[in-house]
Amino acid sequence: MAFKAEKAKLLVEGNELTITNPNKPLWPDLGITKADYLTTLSELSPYLLRYCRNRHLTTIRFPHGYDDKSFYQKNAPDPVPSFVKLAPLDGINYVNLDSLSTLIWLGNLTCLEFHPSFHYIGKTNPAEWLIDIDPTLEEEPRIMEAALIIGEVLDSLRIQSVPKTSGATGVQIYIPIQPGYTFEELRRIGHFIATYTVNMYPKLFTIERFKKNRGDKIYIDYLQHWYGKTLSAPYTPRARKDATISTPLLWKEVELRPSISEFNQLTIMNRLRIYGDLIDRVPPQNLNAILTKLKE
Repeated sequence: MAFKAEKAKLLVEGNELTITNPNKPLWPDLGITKADYLTTLSELSPYLLRYCRNRHLTTIRFPHGYDDKSFYQKNAPDPVPSFVKLAPLDGINYVNLDSLSTLIWLGNLTCLEFHPSFHYIGKTNPAEWLIDIDPTLEEEPRIMEAALIIGEVLDSLRIQSVPKTSGATGVQIYIPIQPGYTFEELRRIGHFIATYTVNMYPKLFTIERFKKNRGDKIYIDYLQHWYGKTLSAPYTPRARKDATISTPLLWKEVELRPSISEFNQLTIMNRLRIYGDLIDRVPPQNLNAILTKLKE
């Protein structure tokens, strides 16, 4: 995409979009303008849309760039272009991010983060299962070690999973699941895994909900995965200084303790050309065995 003027017309999937202030710096230290960002969104769209379409979308908008004021957007802004589909829920008109046109429209509104619901539109059961590993410290060198431990616990339960950077400070463990499980069932397994891990590594982990009471421990957040809540989508950009992207990793990469900042807008497309979507490699998991054990 090439832009020079303060406004530009862009034809996307047969829809004409007006792009405002294409040369506005969104990550000024890295020289990333809105035009650059829209190009990245276009390239990411086959991956990002996979985890956002047919869900209730919350975005975070940064009108003046990542390091300035921001606000959460749940209700679709008015007016909405004809190609944008809405997904009403509990009195809120969420956007259904199901097309490149809608993605570019949101990008033009400086939506720098995309947080979809855990369930599909019209459904009440989860589409997948995530465990959020959330550091209390802003700089946490143990975060990859913590992710690896959770991965090993899941592996011991014969549950395959994919670690992904949040793009901020944490790591999330993504588990594709067979359809039919409830949020309550997944929370039951999550509680078991979290309490077991805290007992095994009491100096590293906590399930204390209040941050002020956690000290320097890493929070295993199995409660965030719930109906009506959201988490950063795989492949969403994040409004951080390194222009990070929430990126799925190989477990052997986690063993090398990479920095979350390595996975960003400048590196993501080369990575996707090499690995593709790592989440797509993992088959939907059957959790019946562990649920049966927990009932005994």
